Amino acid sequence: MKLRKGDKVRMIVGKDKGREEKIARVYKKQRKILLPGINIYKKHVKKSDQMPQGGVVDVPRPVDVAKVAYICKSCKKQTRIGYIIEGGRKFRICRKCKERID
Repeated sequence: MKLRKGDKVRMIVGKDKGREEKIARVYKKQRKILLPGINIYKKHVKKSDQMPQGGVVDVPRPVDVAKVAYICKSCKKQTRIGYIIEGGRKFRICRKCKERID
């Protein structure tokens, strides 16, 4: 997967379309990412030691990587990620400005 923790992405579909956020966690096997503050759902929680009142809690759910677009740090545009090999090492690049990401 081309996206990593800490990358800034923009939602391109759904109820949060147009919102930007940094990636908090990556789930490689499911091809999903967790964005705090985006794709929030309500969850009803029973009484417990941690929550003696119980109630309704806001929970962020993971988003499929196909629903987000990477935002380049140098050109500040929504773009795709490519790869380039230099000196036997593989680096990510912005497809629009050809600048190295890492």
